Amino acid sequence: MSLRSIPDNASPTGVTRLVVGPAGYRPCVSDSPDHPAAPQHGPWAVLRRARRLRDAASAVVEHERRLTDSITASYVDVRERLVRQELTRIPVARLREVSEDRLRTGPLEDAGLATVADVEALSYEELDRLPGMGERSAKLTVAAAAQVSAAVTDTVRVRIGYDPKDRPATELLRPLQRIVEADRLAPAARRHAGQITGELDAALRVARAARNPLSRWLARARRDEIDAALATIERILIWADANSVDVGLENAERVLRRRLSGRRAVWADFEKRSPEYYIALSEIVDHGVDAHASEGYLSEDVLDRVRSQSLDDRYRTVSLRGYQSFGARFALAQRRVIIGDEMGLGKTVQAIAVLCHLRAGDDRYFLVVCPASVLINWDREIATRSRLRVHRLHGPDRDVALKAWLQEGDVAITTFDSLHDLSVPASVRVGALVVDEAHYVKNPQARRSRAVRAWADRCDRVLFLSGTPMENRVAEFRNLLACLRPPDEPEVTGVDSVAGAVAFRQAVAPVYLRRNQEDVLTELPEMVSTDEWLELSAADFPHYRAAVAAGNFMAMRRAAYAAGDVTASAKLARLAELVEEAAENGRKVVVFSYFLDVLETARATLPGAVFGPLTGAVPAQHRQAMVDEFSAVDGPAVLVSQIQAGGVGLNIQAASVVIICEPQVKPTIEAQAVARCHRMGQVRTVQVHRLLTSDSVDERMIEILRTKSALFDDYARQSHLAETSPDAVDVADASLGRQVVSLEKERLALA
Repeated sequence: MSLRSIPDNASPTGVTRLVVGPAGYRPCVSDSPDHPAAPQHGPWAVLRRARRLRDAASAVVEHERRLTDSITASYVDVRERLVRQELTRIPVARLREVSEDRLRTGPLEDAGLATVADVEALSYEELDRLPGMGERSAKLTVAAAAQVSAAVTDTVRVRIGYDPKDRPATELLRPLQRIVEADRLAPAARRHAGQITGELDAALRVARAARNPLSRWLARARRDEIDAALATIERILIWADANSVDVGLENAERVLRRRLSGRRAVWADFEKRSPEYYIALSEIVDHGVDAHASEGYLSEDVLDRVRSQSLDDRYRTVSLRGYQSFGARFALAQRRVIIGDEMGLGKTVQAIAVLCHLRAGDDRYFLVVCPASVLINWDREIATRSRLRVHRLHGPDRDVALKAWLQEGDVAITTFDSLHDLSVPASVRVGALVVDEAHYVKNPQARRSRAVRAWADRCDRVLFLSGTPMENRVAEFRNLLACLRPPDEPEVTGVDSVAGAVAFRQAVAPVYLRRNQEDVLTELPEMVSTDEWLELSAADFPHYRAAVAAGNFMAMRRAAYAAGDVTASAKLARLAELVEEAAENGRKVVVFSYFLDVLETARATLPGAVFGPLTGAVPAQHRQAMVDEFSAVDGPAVLVSQIQAGGVGLNIQAASVVIICEPQVKPTIEAQAVARCHRMGQVRTVQVHRLLTSDSVDERMIEILRTKSALFDDYARQSHLAETSPDAVDVADASLGRQVVSLEKERLALA
């Protein structure tokens, strides 16, 4: 209810009615003689009560002003930091476009000014003194840089990405939490405090003349004005009593003046209730998405080398994000490094970009070493993202593949276990060694570690990839450094780890680059989808072949889990790896499958806190309780869910990693399931991993559904019905199972 919506004759029980008119002010009889504004206290008590209400509202306004000033200042700091980062990415040559080619940027580049940020940091006088500039060019340069800076400021949007180590964001959230808490405890009080203060201040200044008869007589010429002020006070007091505003103001003031919470408490609260934070922030500033790419904590000399490093894309078939391009150029500029980006950021494509660049030069041979579980994934990634030939030096045909690699060149892929048996003539110069999941070689005494070390000694360029954060694994990191043996090997001590991630990364910056998803992904929230291609293991294949022979489509789809042993099943092994890596990064996981027995196998196999299975047999109210219990866990946890049950009607924003155990017959079901996590309130980037086996039912389904998906997309672009009701034109049909079974029987000669 608004203050101005209170009728003049409103007088709830227990509130003094102030009657004003030609005879002046007099209090009406109150129904409660003990009321503070009862007639025996006269107008003094009414005015005193109004002042108390005004003071309470003023206190809320003042505490809120201090908080909003802090929020605005922190927001401006964060935004200006983003603007400066953007300007450092704009080459100084682009100023020519802004000046419509009237500006020559040669003198700027000759002076070492590489970016617009470099130019903006200088004054007009400093620019004027540069050789070859002159007064006119200096003025044009200042104007052009100012235009670019203003444009970037307009387009940069601040995103509060989940990163408790981000100090500026923390300083923005801490006072914002007080606003959110006040709104929750007293939703109307904070919004009305300013209006109450303004109206009561004005009315009380005029109504002071009503305090005694002499003052009223002296001010008789202003009687109408005084009576109107008293009526305003009356109306506000009636409204305040009817809505318990004094209690609301007291609660709001108590929350707003409370000491700011600590970092962990603030981020935990933000993760749970981020929409409320964004609503509160939007009332204070015009906020948007924070889009920036991290360059790690590199020294200026390393940054200069990376920025000046070119990246040839002749052999690459995909574009890179800015941070991926930076990672590839970092590896090229530093020669022997570890890229430790969080999973889902594309470490593989950064490595491929490095190999493509080198292939465009004089290098012909490259070697990738990885766990057997991701070997096929490397094969597919290289084949789809580059023009490089791939040779798999693994399995019974590895000798044939080795011979082909030595003849044709490009990329050979092998496993840790096969590496020690790999015999390559010393005359073959391997341009780069890439080691995926490099933490596998943390033990220097292990055979795989010795084999990697020998190859690292042989190669000029070495690139280690690992999504496992190294900040708390200093001993393991030292072992990796010993394997890399860079010329400028940094000194890493336990102190660097204790001092935190920033200190650690600064200490190892010449050889270690790690970006978290919140550092570099621009959308809010980002969704990164990865197809995890695997091969059926020796234990999986008999189950699969039997299912194909029986023509059992459903058994074929879950045959990869039939062994029920993480050491024997390729999909189970990869599932466990993904869950373990998510736990290392403090993330919660939802595992979706169509099949109940697959969920039971996953639940029995996965480590840590595992909830579920959430199935269609679980009553609706119990499903949400299960999700709430999963969400309430402080730290990593896993929820296993039937995709039909968990994909509808539930919000699972606590999870930021989604693993889908098998391709779905109806892709719309998969999209709905992912949307349970990727929705409003999700503050972390959502990673979606699809577990797929090659040369199997999974691959046949993907091929068929991809073709039909294209047709569906064409239809959806022209049909509102298809956009609003995906099931109206689903890409699946009843014959899909029969078609896949037929294809697999033919492939396995079982027809």
